[in-house]
Amino acid sequence: MVYDVVIGLEVHAELKTQTKCFCSCKNEYSKVPNSNCCPVCVGLPGALPILNKYAVEQTIKAGLALGFEINNTAIFERKNYFYPDLAKAYQISQLEKPICINGHLRVGEKDIPINRIHLEEDAGKLIHEGNQTFIDYNRGGVPLIELVTDALKEPHIETADEAIEFLTKLRQIYIYAGVSDCELEKGQMRADVNISLKPKGSKEFGTKVEMKNIMGFKSIHKAIEYEIARQKEILDDGGEVEQETRKWDFEKGESYTLRTKENAEDYRYFPDPDLLAVKISNEDIERIKSTLPIMPGELKEKYVNEYNLSENDADIILAEKEITDLYNECVKLYFQPKTVANWFITEILARIKGGAKLDISKENIVWLIKAVDERKIQRNSAKDLLSFVWGTNLSAEEEAKKQGLLADLSDDFVVEVLNKVLEEKAQVVEQYKREQDPKILNFLVGQVMKETRGKASAQLVMEKLKEKIE
Repeated sequence: MVYDVVIGLEVHAELKTQTKCFCSCKNEYSKVPNSNCCPVCVGLPGALPILNKYAVEQTIKAGLALGFEINNTAIFERKNYFYPDLAKAYQISQLEKPICINGHLRVGEKDIPINRIHLEEDAGKLIHEGNQTFIDYNRGGVPLIELVTDALKEPHIETADEAIEFLTKLRQIYIYAGVSDCELEKGQMRADVNISLKPKGSKEFGTKVEMKNIMGFKSIHKAIEYEIARQKEILDDGGEVEQETRKWDFEKGESYTLRTKENAEDYRYFPDPDLLAVKISNEDIERIKSTLPIMPGELKEKYVNEYNLSENDADIILAEKEITDLYNECVKLYFQPKTVANWFITEILARIKGGAKLDISKENIVWLIKAVDERKIQRNSAKDLLSFVWGTNLSAEEEAKKQGLLADLSDDFVVEVLNKVLEEKAQVVEQYKREQDPKILNFLVGQVMKETRGKASAQLVMEKLKEKIE
């Protein structure tokens, strides 16, 4: 049987703040377990939470970047469940009145509807060593935003590929907005995935299965495809899919049952008596909106329409904010957007993909590009020089002078050397005229380069050579 697949995402991202959500403990990674903790973090009796105002503003900022409406009144509630990493046996979260409602994110030709973004506290971390389990509450209380797509609306996410595109774009927006670093390996962005299957064209939705806290986009992609295949096999055999929460096992590449049927009522939400409702004025919203930088979508439009980059090249430059920022700085210094983009794609990004850390100044990049454009240095020499100064405080210009790479040769001088070579290699020239063999042209270019000790522009030599012969 053919099925429609309905995928919903609940995406958690740790906010970029100095302190935790409801106390003054540092929001930073620490190798020392339980070093960033206080009575509030570990749920000691009588400890009272104090809301982090900046965390609320960061949540609003995330919502505005995704076109959400912002509630003028937001309420915090207690979500009750027992698990060792949850010190209080309840989580401060939001249900009835979250900060952000009714957003969307474009994936391909679809505007995927998003139900909400709410602010909550993160749980601690369980560390399993052999048959023992330890708890580190450093992460407990870290401000966390949870985004929930509205899978019951059309359009919705239907494939693993669409889910990954959604998550990739969401991560990019969060990073550009400055609300989260979204470092996947640190668990700063992770997702719960809800999947259900229904007969093709049916209006009635199938039974939903949730997979919790999957880290890494590759794992999410594999988990979705695995669950679709698992449910399809059950339905094709005439069985019924059971509503449950499953855990993805990265090493085995399969999921297993974590707990059975679970609904919002099971969490016994109720307003947190220790926290007042949060009032958000329209003036607050406009003030926070004014702090939003240019988002990737706007930048792409600028790159394509004003800088004449291809959509593919624009996407490559925009993939990582660190690269985008450096590219924009270089274009400010040398307004040749396409030339600079070509260098970034072929030289800068190639080194990063090879494992190098981005460690090169905008001044060195621009000097090398201009030197090649102005024929002061050979392209290959510039590439070698880029590698030489990468990760150092050295000046590309000074090193070019020290290494004798600068070619301050006029066009007239190059033509003079070329004429000399053509005269000495008259027989070779005649051979080329008869055979039209490109290898002969390259040989003649090589002779000129040899005479100029490699300081002439090979491109210029080829241009002048063709003019002379043809």
